[in-house]
Amino acid sequence: MHIVIVNRWPRFSDGKRWDNELTRYEEFIDHDRHKVSYVVDALGEEGVLAAPSTIASLVRVDDVNDFASLRAAVLKITEHVGSVDQLIALSEFTLEIAARVREDLGLPGPTPAEVAVYRDKVRMKQVLAEAGVRVPRFAACEDAERSRAFAASCGYPVIVKPVDGAASIGVHRVDDEAALAQLLPTLDLGRYEVEEFVEGAVYHVDGFVDEHARIRFQAVSRYVNDCLAFGTGSPLGSVIVQRSGLRNRIEEFAGRCVSALGMSTTPFHLELFVTPSDELVFLEIGGRVGGSEVPHLLNKLFDVNLFETWLRALAGERIWLPDKSADPSGGWLVLPKPTQLPARVLKATPMREQVPSIWRELLPDVGDVLEPGGAYDALHSGRFILLHETQEQVEADIHRIIENFEFEASSL
Repeated sequence: MHIVIVNRWPRFSDGKRWDNELTRYEEFIDHDRHKVSYVVDALGEEGVLAAPSTIASLVRVDDVNDFASLRAAVLKITEHVGSVDQLIALSEFTLEIAARVREDLGLPGPTPAEVAVYRDKVRMKQVLAEAGVRVPRFAACEDAERSRAFAASCGYPVIVKPVDGAASIGVHRVDDEAALAQLLPTLDLGRYEVEEFVEGAVYHVDGFVDEHARIRFQAVSRYVNDCLAFGTGSPLGSVIVQRSGLRNRIEEFAGRCVSALGMSTTPFHLELFVTPSDELVFLEIGGRVGGSEVPHLLNKLFDVNLFETWLRALAGERIWLPDKSADPSGGWLVLPKPTQLPARVLKATPMREQVPSIWRELLPDVGDVLEPGGAYDALHSGRFILLHETQEQVEADIHRIIENFEFEASSL
Protein backbone atom coordinates (compact mmCIF):
# COMPACT_ATOMS: atom_id res chain seq x y z
CA MET A 1 0.00 0.00 0.00
CA HIS A 2 1.24 3.52 -0.83
CA ILE A 3 0.19 5.91 1.95
CA VAL A 4 0.60 9.67 1.70
CA ILE A 5 0.44 11.52 5.02
CA VAL A 6 -0.31 15.24 5.15
CA ASN A 7 1.26 16.71 8.29
CA ARG A 8 1.19 20.29 9.62
CA TRP A 9 2.15 19.57 13.23
CA PRO A 10 5.64 19.77 14.77
CA ARG A 11 6.89 17.60 17.59
CA PHE A 12 8.96 18.99 20.39
CA SER A 13 12.19 17.63 21.86
CA ASP A 14 12.65 20.16 24.68
CA GLY A 15 11.25 17.82 27.34
CA LYS A 16 8.51 20.32 28.22
CA ARG A 17 6.01 20.41 25.39
CA TRP A 18 3.87 17.32 24.92
CA ASP A 19 1.86 18.62 21.96
CA ASN A 20 1.63 16.08 19.12
CA GLU A 21 3.65 13.45 20.97
CA LEU A 22 0.85 10.97 20.23
CA THR A 23 1.04 11.37 16.43
CA ARG A 24 3.93 8.97 15.94
CA TYR A 25 3.49 8.10 12.26
CA GLU A 26 6.76 6.19 12.16
CA GLU A 27 5.55 3.89 14.96
CA PHE A 28 1.91 3.39 14.00
CA ILE A 29 2.35 2.83 10.25
CA ASP A 30 4.87 0.20 9.18
CA HIS A 31 7.23 2.09 6.87
CA ASP A 32 8.89 -1.15 5.76
CA ARG A 33 5.66 -2.95 4.91
CA HIS A 34 4.10 0.08 3.19
CA LYS A 35 5.46 2.80 0.95
CA VAL A 36 4.93 5.96 3.02
CA SER A 37 5.25 9.47 1.63
CA TYR A 38 4.68 12.85 3.27
CA VAL A 39 3.40 16.28 2.30
CA VAL A 40 4.41 18.84 4.92
CA ASP A 41 4.78 22.54 5.57
CA ALA A 42 7.70 24.04 7.52
CA LEU A 43 6.31 23.10 10.95
CA GLY A 44 4.98 19.76 9.74
CA GLU A 45 8.42 18.73 8.56
CA GLU A 46 9.54 18.92 12.20
CA GLY A 47 6.91 16.30 13.03
CA VAL A 48 8.22 13.67 10.59
CA LEU A 49 10.67 11.56 12.60
CA ALA A 50 10.79 8.44 10.45
CA ALA A 51 14.24 7.45 9.24
CA PRO A 52 14.84 9.08 5.83
CA SER A 53 15.64 5.69 4.33
CA THR A 54 12.10 4.49 5.14
CA ILE A 55 10.32 7.45 3.51
CA ALA A 56 9.29 6.92 -0.09
CA SER A 57 9.01 10.66 -0.83
CA LEU A 58 8.68 13.91 1.09
CA VAL A 59 7.37 17.12 -0.49
CA ARG A 60 7.34 20.41 1.37
CA VAL A 61 4.84 23.12 0.47
CA ASP A 62 4.11 26.54 1.92
CA ASP A 63 0.58 25.62 3.01
CA VAL A 64 -0.83 22.09 3.16
CA ASN A 65 -4.31 23.59 3.46
CA ASP A 66 -4.09 25.14 0.00
CA PHE A 67 -5.88 22.92 -2.51
CA ALA A 68 -3.62 23.65 -5.47
CA SER A 69 -0.45 23.13 -3.43
CA LEU A 70 -1.61 19.85 -1.91
CA ARG A 71 -2.85 18.56 -5.27
CA ALA A 72 0.46 19.40 -6.95
CA ALA A 73 2.41 17.72 -4.15
CA VAL A 74 0.37 14.52 -4.38
CA LEU A 75 0.86 14.45 -8.16
CA LYS A 76 4.59 14.91 -7.71
CA ILE A 77 4.70 12.00 -5.25
CA THR A 78 2.62 9.86 -7.62
CA GLU A 79 5.04 10.49 -10.47
CA HIS A 80 7.99 9.54 -8.27
CA VAL A 81 6.58 6.64 -6.22
CA GLY A 82 3.43 5.41 -7.94
CA SER A 83 -0.33 5.44 -7.40
CA VAL A 84 -1.68 6.48 -4.00
CA ASP A 85 -3.86 4.10 -1.97
CA GLN A 86 -4.42 6.32 1.09
CA LEU A 87 -4.24 10.09 1.48
CA ILE A 88 -4.27 10.69 5.24
CA ALA A 89 -4.86 14.04 6.93
CA LEU A 90 -5.45 14.24 10.68
CA SER A 91 -5.86 17.99 11.16
CA GLU A 92 -9.42 19.28 11.09
CA PHE A 93 -8.35 22.16 8.89
CA THR A 94 -6.99 19.73 6.27
CA LEU A 95 -9.79 17.15 6.15
CA GLU A 96 -11.86 18.98 3.54
CA ILE A 97 -8.89 19.94 1.36
CA ALA A 98 -7.66 16.34 1.36
CA ALA A 99 -11.13 15.12 0.39
CA ARG A 100 -11.22 17.55 -2.54
CA VAL A 101 -7.82 16.33 -3.71
CA ARG A 102 -8.99 12.71 -3.48
CA GLU A 103 -12.06 13.50 -5.55
CA ASP A 104 -10.12 15.50 -8.13
CA LEU A 105 -7.43 12.84 -8.57
CA GLY A 106 -9.73 9.83 -8.25
CA LEU A 107 -8.14 8.55 -5.05
CA PRO A 108 -9.93 6.26 -2.59
CA GLY A 109 -11.07 7.59 0.77
CA PRO A 110 -13.64 10.01 2.20
CA THR A 111 -15.18 12.33 -0.39
CA PRO A 112 -16.11 16.01 0.14
CA ALA A 113 -19.74 14.98 0.58
CA GLU A 114 -18.81 12.43 3.26
CA VAL A 115 -16.52 14.88 5.04
CA ALA A 116 -19.15 17.63 4.95
CA VAL A 117 -21.27 15.92 7.60
CA TYR A 118 -18.53 16.56 10.15
CA ARG A 119 -16.98 19.72 8.68
CA ASP A 120 -19.94 21.79 7.45
CA LYS A 121 -21.95 22.96 10.44
CA VAL A 122 -25.04 23.59 8.33
CA ARG A 123 -24.93 20.20 6.65
CA MET A 124 -24.39 18.25 9.88
CA LYS A 125 -27.41 19.89 11.52
CA GLN A 126 -29.55 19.33 8.43
CA VAL A 127 -28.80 15.59 8.51
CA LEU A 128 -29.36 15.28 12.26
CA ALA A 129 -32.57 17.33 12.24
CA GLU A 130 -33.94 15.03 9.53
CA ALA A 131 -33.05 12.08 11.77
CA GLY A 132 -35.01 13.57 14.67
CA VAL A 133 -32.04 14.77 16.75
CA ARG A 134 -32.61 18.04 18.57
CA VAL A 135 -30.36 20.71 17.08
CA PRO A 136 -30.34 24.50 17.53
CA ARG A 137 -32.47 26.37 15.03
CA PHE A 138 -30.09 27.51 12.31
CA ALA A 139 -29.79 29.11 8.89
CA ALA A 140 -26.99 29.65 6.41
CA CYS A 141 -26.02 33.32 6.11
CA GLU A 142 -27.03 33.52 2.45
CA ASP A 143 -27.33 37.30 2.65
CA ALA A 144 -27.63 39.99 5.31
CA GLU A 145 -31.38 40.45 4.95
CA ARG A 146 -32.20 36.76 5.43
CA SER A 147 -29.76 36.52 8.33
CA ARG A 148 -31.42 39.44 10.10
CA ALA A 149 -34.85 37.94 9.43
CA PHE A 150 -33.81 34.58 10.89
CA ALA A 151 -32.37 36.25 14.00
CA ALA A 152 -35.58 38.23 14.50
CA SER A 153 -37.66 35.05 14.25
CA CYS A 154 -35.30 33.13 16.51
CA GLY A 155 -34.80 35.83 19.13
CA TYR A 156 -31.60 37.28 20.53
CA PRO A 157 -28.92 36.46 21.45
CA VAL A 158 -27.84 34.43 18.42
CA ILE A 159 -24.55 32.78 17.48
CA VAL A 160 -22.84 33.60 14.18
CA LYS A 161 -19.98 31.30 13.20
CA PRO A 162 -18.06 29.88 10.24
CA VAL A 163 -19.58 26.73 8.79
CA ASP A 164 -16.13 25.12 8.60
CA GLY A 165 -14.35 26.63 11.60
CA ALA A 166 -12.71 25.07 14.63
CA ALA A 167 -11.56 26.09 18.13
CA SER A 168 -14.27 28.82 18.21
CA ILE A 169 -12.24 30.90 15.74
CA GLY A 170 -14.50 33.54 14.20
CA VAL A 171 -17.48 32.73 16.45
CA HIS A 172 -19.60 35.66 17.62
CA ARG A 173 -22.36 35.94 20.19
CA VAL A 174 -24.67 38.70 18.96
CA ASP A 175 -27.01 40.23 21.52
CA ASP A 176 -29.22 42.53 19.46
CA GLU A 177 -30.25 43.62 15.98
CA ALA A 178 -27.92 46.61 15.90
CA ALA A 179 -24.89 44.44 16.72
CA LEU A 180 -25.86 41.94 14.00
CA ALA A 181 -26.28 44.70 11.42
CA GLN A 182 -22.81 45.96 12.30
CA LEU A 183 -21.22 42.48 12.16
CA LEU A 184 -22.65 41.05 8.94
CA PRO A 185 -20.90 43.43 6.48
CA THR A 186 -17.52 42.38 7.93
CA LEU A 187 -18.03 38.68 7.13
CA ASP A 188 -17.82 36.47 4.06
CA LEU A 189 -21.44 35.41 4.48
CA GLY A 190 -21.05 32.40 2.21
CA ARG A 191 -18.89 30.82 4.91
CA TYR A 192 -21.12 31.63 7.89
CA GLU A 193 -24.27 30.45 9.61
CA VAL A 194 -26.49 31.94 12.29
CA GLU A 195 -28.07 29.78 14.95
CA GLU A 196 -30.18 29.83 18.08
CA PHE A 197 -28.42 30.53 21.36
CA VAL A 198 -28.98 27.53 23.63
CA GLU A 199 -28.71 27.96 27.37
CA GLY A 200 -27.04 25.09 29.18
CA ALA A 201 -23.88 23.31 30.26
CA VAL A 202 -21.64 22.19 27.39
CA TYR A 203 -20.34 18.62 27.30
CA HIS A 204 -18.02 16.88 24.86
CA VAL A 205 -17.75 13.24 23.84
CA ASP A 206 -14.54 11.86 22.38
CA GLY A 207 -14.31 8.43 20.83
CA PHE A 208 -13.75 6.20 17.84
CA VAL A 209 -16.20 4.83 15.28
CA ASP A 210 -15.31 1.64 13.40
CA GLU A 211 -15.97 0.79 9.75
CA HIS A 212 -19.52 -0.30 10.66
CA ALA A 213 -20.38 3.08 12.27
CA ARG A 214 -20.26 1.51 15.75
CA ILE A 215 -18.73 3.46 18.60
CA ARG A 216 -15.91 1.30 19.94
CA PHE A 217 -14.77 3.75 22.61
CA GLN A 218 -16.11 6.99 24.04
CA ALA A 219 -15.51 9.24 27.02
CA VAL A 220 -17.87 11.98 28.17
CA SER A 221 -16.57 15.25 29.64
CA ARG A 222 -18.12 18.48 30.86
CA TYR A 223 -16.50 21.79 30.03
CA VAL A 224 -15.42 24.21 32.73
CA ASN A 225 -16.33 27.54 31.10
CA ASP A 226 -16.71 27.33 27.33
CA CYS A 227 -14.70 27.63 24.14
CA LEU A 228 -16.27 30.94 23.13
CA ALA A 229 -15.30 32.57 26.44
CA PHE A 230 -11.74 31.29 26.01
CA GLY A 231 -11.40 33.51 22.97
CA THR A 232 -12.06 36.55 25.15
CA GLY A 233 -9.56 35.62 27.84
CA SER A 234 -11.37 33.18 30.15
CA PRO A 235 -9.83 29.88 31.30
CA LEU A 236 -11.04 26.70 29.59
CA GLY A 237 -11.02 23.17 30.90
CA SER A 238 -13.08 20.02 31.17
CA VAL A 239 -13.70 17.11 33.53
CA ILE A 240 -14.23 13.43 32.67
CA VAL A 241 -17.76 12.44 33.71
CA GLN A 242 -18.09 9.25 35.74
CA ARG A 243 -20.91 6.70 35.63
CA SER A 244 -24.37 8.18 35.94
CA GLY A 245 -27.75 8.18 34.27
CA LEU A 246 -26.83 11.40 32.49
CA ARG A 247 -23.64 9.89 31.12
CA ASN A 248 -25.62 6.92 29.79
CA ARG A 249 -28.02 9.30 28.03
CA ILE A 250 -25.15 11.29 26.52
CA GLU A 251 -23.44 8.14 25.25
CA GLU A 252 -26.68 6.99 23.65
CA PHE A 253 -27.11 10.47 22.13
CA ALA A 254 -23.60 10.28 20.67
CA GLY A 255 -24.41 6.90 19.13
CA ARG A 256 -27.51 8.34 17.44
CA CYS A 257 -25.50 11.24 16.05
CA VAL A 258 -22.62 9.29 14.52
CA SER A 259 -25.03 6.70 13.13
CA ALA A 260 -27.26 9.32 11.49
CA LEU A 261 -24.21 11.05 10.01
CA GLY A 262 -22.84 7.79 8.63
CA MET A 263 -19.41 8.31 10.19
CA SER A 264 -16.99 5.41 9.97
CA THR A 265 -13.34 4.57 10.65
CA THR A 266 -12.77 7.86 12.39
CA PRO A 267 -12.35 9.43 15.79
CA PHE A 268 -14.97 11.99 16.70
CA HIS A 269 -15.28 15.02 18.96
CA LEU A 270 -18.94 15.76 19.67
CA GLU A 271 -20.16 18.80 21.62
CA LEU A 272 -23.65 19.12 23.04
CA PHE A 273 -25.71 21.14 25.49
CA VAL A 274 -27.47 19.84 28.57
CA THR A 275 -30.14 22.46 29.16
CA PRO A 276 -31.58 23.48 32.56
CA SER A 277 -34.57 21.25 31.76
CA ASP A 278 -32.15 18.32 31.17
CA GLU A 279 -32.67 18.25 27.41
CA LEU A 280 -29.76 17.14 25.22
CA VAL A 281 -29.13 19.46 22.27
CA PHE A 282 -26.53 18.87 19.57
CA LEU A 283 -23.91 21.60 19.16
CA GLU A 284 -21.39 20.29 16.59
CA ILE A 285 -19.18 17.33 15.74
CA GLY A 286 -15.74 16.84 14.24
CA GLY A 287 -14.40 13.74 12.54
CA ARG A 288 -11.04 14.05 14.23
CA VAL A 289 -9.32 13.67 17.58
CA GLY A 290 -10.34 16.24 20.19
CA GLY A 291 -7.98 19.13 20.71
CA SER A 292 -6.05 20.63 23.61
CA GLU A 293 -5.22 18.06 26.31
CA VAL A 294 -8.07 15.66 25.43
CA PRO A 295 -6.03 12.94 23.66
CA HIS A 296 -3.29 13.00 26.30
CA LEU A 297 -5.78 12.63 29.14
CA LEU A 298 -7.63 9.75 27.43
CA ASN A 299 -4.36 7.99 26.67
CA LYS A 300 -3.29 8.24 30.31
CA LEU A 301 -6.63 7.25 31.86
CA PHE A 302 -7.79 4.54 29.45
CA ASP A 303 -4.66 3.53 27.52
CA VAL A 304 -6.34 4.71 24.30
CA ASN A 305 -4.31 6.71 21.81
CA LEU A 306 -6.96 7.84 19.34
CA PHE A 307 -4.29 8.90 16.83
CA GLU A 308 -2.79 5.42 16.92
CA THR A 309 -6.18 3.77 16.53
CA TRP A 310 -7.03 6.00 13.57
CA LEU A 311 -3.72 5.51 11.78
CA ARG A 312 -3.66 1.75 12.26
CA ALA A 313 -7.25 1.46 11.01
CA LEU A 314 -6.46 3.52 7.90
CA ALA A 315 -3.43 1.31 7.25
CA GLY A 316 -5.73 -1.72 7.19
CA GLU A 317 -4.82 -3.17 10.56
CA ARG A 318 -7.28 -4.72 12.98
CA ILE A 319 -7.76 -2.28 15.85
CA TRP A 320 -8.00 -3.12 19.52
CA LEU A 321 -9.68 -0.91 22.07
CA PRO A 322 -9.92 -1.81 25.77
CA ASP A 323 -13.15 -2.15 27.67
CA LYS A 324 -13.74 0.83 29.92
CA SER A 325 -14.22 -1.25 33.05
CA ALA A 326 -12.53 1.19 35.40
CA ASP A 327 -14.19 4.54 36.08
CA PRO A 328 -11.46 7.09 36.81
CA SER A 329 -11.72 10.81 36.29
CA GLY A 330 -9.36 13.52 35.23
CA GLY A 331 -9.42 16.87 33.56
CA TRP A 332 -7.46 19.63 31.97
CA LEU A 333 -7.18 23.39 32.12
CA VAL A 334 -5.74 26.04 29.82
CA LEU A 335 -5.17 29.54 31.18
CA PRO A 336 -4.94 31.70 28.03
CA LYS A 337 -2.29 34.19 27.07
CA PRO A 338 -2.69 37.82 28.12
CA THR A 339 -4.98 39.85 25.87
CA GLN A 340 -2.20 42.34 25.04
CA LEU A 341 0.36 40.54 22.88
CA PRO A 342 3.22 40.10 22.36
CA ALA A 343 4.07 40.01 26.05
CA ARG A 344 7.15 39.05 28.06
CA VAL A 345 6.56 36.67 30.96
CA LEU A 346 7.55 38.08 34.36
CA LYS A 347 6.04 35.42 36.62
CA ALA A 348 4.30 32.04 36.24
CA THR A 349 4.00 30.13 39.51
CA PRO A 350 4.03 26.29 39.45
CA MET A 351 0.93 24.75 41.04
CA ARG A 352 1.98 21.12 41.61
CA GLU A 353 2.70 21.56 45.33
CA GLN A 354 -0.68 23.19 45.95
CA VAL A 355 -2.64 20.77 43.73
CA PRO A 356 -1.32 17.18 43.97
CA SER A 357 -3.75 15.93 41.31
CA ILE A 358 -1.74 17.71 38.62
CA TRP A 359 -0.11 15.13 36.35
CA ARG A 360 1.36 17.50 33.78
CA GLU A 361 2.05 21.21 33.96
CA LEU A 362 3.32 23.46 31.17
CA LEU A 363 4.32 27.00 32.10
CA PRO A 364 6.30 29.56 30.13
CA ASP A 365 9.69 30.49 31.55
CA VAL A 366 10.35 33.95 32.91
CA GLY A 367 11.58 35.98 29.97
CA ASP A 368 9.65 34.00 27.35
CA VAL A 369 7.69 36.10 24.87
CA LEU A 370 4.12 35.00 24.23
CA GLU A 371 3.05 35.76 20.67
CA PRO A 372 -0.39 36.09 19.07
CA GLY A 373 -1.86 33.07 17.33
CA GLY A 374 -2.17 29.40 18.02
CA ALA A 375 -5.08 27.40 19.38
CA TYR A 376 -5.47 25.57 22.68
CA ASP A 377 -2.17 23.73 22.25
CA ALA A 378 -0.06 26.88 22.00
CA LEU A 379 2.23 28.06 24.79
CA HIS A 380 -0.24 29.84 27.07
CA SER A 381 -0.03 31.35 30.55
CA GLY A 382 -0.49 27.85 31.94
CA ARG A 383 -1.65 24.39 30.88
CA PHE A 384 -2.50 21.55 33.25
CA ILE A 385 -3.66 17.93 33.10
CA LEU A 386 -5.14 16.48 36.30
CA LEU A 387 -5.87 12.92 37.47
CA HIS A 388 -8.04 11.81 40.39
CA GLU A 389 -10.48 9.11 41.42
CA THR A 390 -13.47 11.48 41.52
CA GLN A 391 -14.73 14.10 39.10
CA GLU A 392 -15.76 16.32 42.00
CA GLN A 393 -12.14 16.61 43.19
CA VAL A 394 -10.88 17.22 39.66
CA GLU A 395 -13.31 20.08 39.18
CA ALA A 396 -12.49 21.52 42.59
CA ASP A 397 -8.78 21.40 41.76
CA ILE A 398 -9.35 23.10 38.41
CA HIS A 399 -11.08 25.97 40.16
CA ARG A 400 -8.33 26.05 42.76
CA ILE A 401 -5.74 26.55 40.02
CA ILE A 402 -7.82 29.29 38.42
CA GLU A 403 -8.17 31.11 41.73
CA ASN A 404 -4.57 30.80 42.92
CA PHE A 405 -2.37 30.77 39.81
CA GLU A 406 -0.03 33.76 39.77
CA PHE A 407 1.00 35.13 36.41
CA GLU A 408 2.49 38.42 35.32
CA ALA A 409 3.60 39.69 31.94
CA SER A 410 4.49 43.01 30.34
CA SER A 411 3.30 44.03 26.88
CA LEU A 412 5.98 44.66 24.27
